[in-house]
Amino acid sequence: MTSRLRRAVLVGAILLFQAVCALFFISDILLSIFGLYPAPISWQNREFLEIGAALGLVLGLALGAFALAGALREGARAQARLDRATSAFEDLLEERFSDWGLTAAERDVALFAIKGLSTAEIAALRGTSEGTAKAQSAAIYRKAGVNGRGALLSLFVEDMMDQRAQGAQRSETSATRGVTATVKG
Repeated sequence: MTSRLRRAVLVGAILLFQAVCALFFISDILLSIFGLYPAPISWQNREFLEIGAALGLVLGLALGAFALAGALREGARAQARLDRATSAFEDLLEERFSDWGLTAAERDVALFAIKGLSTAEIAALRGTSEGTAKAQSAAIYRKAGVNGRGALLSLFVEDMMDQRAQGAQRSETSATRGVTATVKG
């Protein structure tokens, strides 16, 4: 049985036990409310049932805490990956903007265009006319060697994919070198 399957079975068993415990408490309350009294059981057996039910609730609490901790860890890992990706994209933007020789104003317009803002929205945010924003956009596209906003965005997507492929290739090369060194050693 795999580790994941064992964990799933354990979680399922705890949840089932907790459901039975909750059912015990709920049925006990409902029977009292409606004046239905089942055959009495010894106080020792009743205590064992209540201890078991309380244990089920504690196990449920522990399981919830464990799940929450796992979700928080995964969220932190996802945030770290997002931060790295954001940083890499910002570096790529800066590199391309420098390569193309964009002015500060053109950099602003290019960022807004990449974010998907319309020419009117870009002009409003920059406090310029739409004509100025259009002229700056045309200059950006010319310097980048593309014919529009979609092609501009595609350049960055392709660059990010190329960087990822190069990183994977470097990892494979490093792993191959490690295996070769181990075989030679």
